[in-house]
Amino acid sequence: MCIIFLKFDPRPASKNAYRLILAANRDEVYSRPSKAADFWGSNSEILSGLDMEEGKEGGSWLGISKRGKLAALTNYLEARQNPDAQGRGFLVSNYLTDNLDSFAYLRKVSSEANLYNGFNLLTAEFRANEDTLCYYGNKGSSEPIHLKAAGIYGLSNSLLETPWRKLQHGKQLFTSVVSKTLPSDGLVQELLHILNNEELNTPDPAQESQGVGYSKAMLQALSAVCVRSPGYGTRTNTVILIDREGNVSFTERTMQNCDITQWSTNSFHFRLQE
Repeated sequence: MCIIFLKFDPRPASKNAYRLILAANRDEVYSRPSKAADFWGSNSEILSGLDMEEGKEGGSWLGISKRGKLAALTNYLEARQNPDAQGRGFLVSNYLTDNLDSFAYLRKVSSEANLYNGFNLLTAEFRANEDTLCYYGNKGSSEPIHLKAAGIYGLSNSLLETPWRKLQHGKQLFTSVVSKTLPSDGLVQELLHILNNEELNTPDPAQESQGVGYSKAMLQALSAVCVRSPGYGTRTNTVILIDREGNVSFTERTMQNCDITQWSTNSFHFRLQE
């Protein structure tokens, strides 16, 4: 599954403000093989974690390039999945390597939407003259949309801004933190704290009606911002900050050895090539 909170503010008024603040969880089977975030060996411009599942190798859930392209993916909660569908992680990887702009890429993806199980995809470009953030979900409108500047958005496993209780709760916590004036390290730590909130947000009729076919125990586990269930749950937290000058801070906290008590944290810092 996954959950994403973000504040998009292309031209922040304050010197210390950010063009982007993004906090995201990756929820996945603990044993699914993956690579922690790093710059790609074949392309040192692109930074992301990578899926290493057989047949899905090279896909991703969240990544950014030094050229200012960013993409983030969540799956759409549905009990019936097509086992022959294409890997959704390639939607992120392909955007980061493609020359299409964020909106044009999503239009191309929307024309092939039936090849994939349900997904939501955010694509962005951070440029010296203009920042752009777009969204498309293949279970919603047939056309992608541009997201308005100076907005705070939440995306879980339904369409953008669908008011599931976990999303509303997490977004409220996120909004409170990003409205403070904090040093970057303090901001990252507070956002990681939100991403590890295991409070259950039940009952939630909207989530439960979409999740028909899932067990009650699984839906209950999925109602938390940080998901915990046997063998499945939140295994990666990521916080990305892009400041007014184009300096990027990318922090990933990821589970080790399928053990919820073992975690490693890595941070990357670079400047966009705007």
